[in-house]
Amino acid sequence: MDAEYLDHLRVERALSPNTLEAYGRDLARLRAYAQLRKRALLDLRQSDLTDFIGSLRGEGLAARSVARAVHALRGFFRFAVREGRLQNDPMENLRAPRAFAALPRYLTPAQVEALLAAPEVATARGLRDRAILEVLYATGLRVSELTALRGRDLDLEVGILTCFGKGRKERLVPMGGEARRWVVRYLDDARPELAGAVGAPELFLNHRGGRLSRMGLWGIVRRHAVTAGVQATLTPHVLRHSFATHLLERGADLRALQAMLGHADISTTQIYTHITRERLRKVYDQFHPRA
Repeated sequence: MDAEYLDHLRVERALSPNTLEAYGRDLARLRAYAQLRKRALLDLRQSDLTDFIGSLRGEGLAARSVARAVHALRGFFRFAVREGRLQNDPMENLRAPRAFAALPRYLTPAQVEALLAAPEVATARGLRDRAILEVLYATGLRVSELTALRGRDLDLEVGILTCFGKGRKERLVPMGGEARRWVVRYLDDARPELAGAVGAPELFLNHRGGRLSRMGLWGIVRRHAVTAGVQATLTPHVLRHSFATHLLERGADLRALQAMLGHADISTTQIYTHITRERLRKVYDQFHPRA
């Protein structure tokens, strides 16, 4: 039944592979819980599910992860009711724990400059890495969006790229001149060497000419973060946060930022206003003579 539900989400709801994978893990946890109690998945009652949710919190899962699991399970049992496999929804009166949103981590402009300058651009891989870092910071793309890019998705003359975000929603994102120049250098001087005789159609390739993986991209960012002395735990998503924060600090419109980031809800974008307010408070406290 859980496999049918995930197929429904993939085909009819067009959820991203990452979300489907997370929901699959949540359902697998619930199935293991049911098996330990020698119960079928659809025989679980509200008291069982309350106990299960409590066990997730006891395992140390973040409130946001527990909230996502509750959301996945609620959808699963609603699906079972719609499909006639259950008469009543045992999740109907259960609420997800509140997921307090942590403020995103971001780099200062000086740290970004150090990171961008870290790759050794005399090599094909270094030139590729510089182009990747430039595009990440210039556009705020997610990891999955960047690794899926193809050459045809970029209009280098106009400075616009097309990407497909969550739910396969298409959006246009501006790309600045500096990033475009590094992409052109990569296309001219590095990609042919990486592609070999038959390369993958994606824009950014690994050293074997195949599509760059998510983990490969994480490794690139982390490696150059260490070289730049930024932080060893830097992730590609921190560059996305830096992109958003720096635009807002310089007066960007929140709705425009929402469109560029591909957020379905403006409330998701509004978290960056908390960062800028917090930064203003620190500046005030540091420099005002009567703070």
